[in-house]
Amino acid sequence: MFGIVRPCRHRLGESLTSQWMAHLCGLCLALRKDHGQFARIVTNYDGLLISVLTEAQAGREGAGAGRRTAGPCPLRGMRTASVAHGEGARLAAAVSLVLASAKVRDHVADGDGVLARRPVARAARRVAAGWDAAGARSGGAVGFDTAVLVDAVDRQGGIEALAGPGTPLLTVTEPTETATAAAFAHTAHLAGRPHNAAALAEAGRLFGRLAHLLDAVEDKEADAASGAWNPLTATGTPLTEARRLADDAVHGVRLALREAEFGDGRLVHRLLVHELGASVDRAFGTVSCAHGSHPYAPPGTPGGPGAPGPPQPPRRDRRGLLAGCAVWLGLACTCQMCCGTYHDPWSGERRQSACSQCDCGSCCECGGCCECCGDDGCGCGGCDCGCSC
Repeated sequence: MFGIVRPCRHRLGESLTSQWMAHLCGLCLALRKDHGQFARIVTNYDGLLISVLTEAQAGREGAGAGRRTAGPCPLRGMRTASVAHGEGARLAAAVSLVLASAKVRDHVADGDGVLARRPVARAARRVAAGWDAAGARSGGAVGFDTAVLVDAVDRQGGIEALAGPGTPLLTVTEPTETATAAAFAHTAHLAGRPHNAAALAEAGRLFGRLAHLLDAVEDKEADAASGAWNPLTATGTPLTEARRLADDAVHGVRLALREAEFGDGRLVHRLLVHELGASVDRAFGTVSCAHGSHPYAPPGTPGGPGAPGPPQPPRRDRRGLLAGCAVWLGLACTCQMCCGTYHDPWSGERRQSACSQCDCGSCCECGGCCECCGDDGCGCGGCDCGCSC
């Protein structure tokens, strides 16, 4: 899993968490349906934004969208779930494949880990090329030409080769901006709201800038240690300037979304306004968890995993010993118990993994960002997004 928008379920609330998971599982299953089991490895948090944007504009019954019941999955504790499907999920799958291809090529170019070995690098390039072709097929099925994404990936290497001290950082981020602008804008056409295309293209352009910037910030020390190319180091851009550009991009996304029309924009607002700002804080190390349960507190202690809480009503859907053990094995083998959240194999209750980061920040982090309520469909009064405005 990769991506810069990694929301905390405490901030989303139960309603929006359920919607977010429906899009995440929908993307994963769209990849499996069109490209086979192995393609599910490219499921990522940013790709599902395409599905979210499409549904937010069209509604659950528009653009061939909607919900369907998916079968049991180890990552859901072997439970069924309502998942998103339709053209938005297929476009998200196409974009995810090309994004993953670009990431693999970037790792090959940097010689990361086993990719420094030529046979492995050759195999990785073949996989990346296959994902490009698969993305083109999925994109073509929904009227999107992924050539703009592939072209951006191809141009990136040449731009980086020419960049040096004094090169504007935005020159380096331009290909990513162009690619994400095209993907965001196409959701307007899928949803039957072509008048949204310009605003969403601007939001996508700035989102692409942020994705590139935050990746550079998070990798800066590791790149310096390994000698890999990093845009901040190569252009001599200080972190203070990178933070200014990131904050400006978050503000720009917020303004662009105000110009778009949504049927139900609550999840879009939560992810691309609140969570985007949290992503910037996380990348620059300016975030802290304000919730009572912290993943690094010792188990059983106040605030730690397993700490006593208010009494809960007994659950009637507990699994038996053997069934629970089978589900536990599936969770362990898929690393779900190590990363993120998972459902308890026996009780079905949602658990936080011991090593996951809960970068929750403040549950009320509005800061005036919802002054537009009533104009952008946010509906903050009842959207569970944490706003008090």
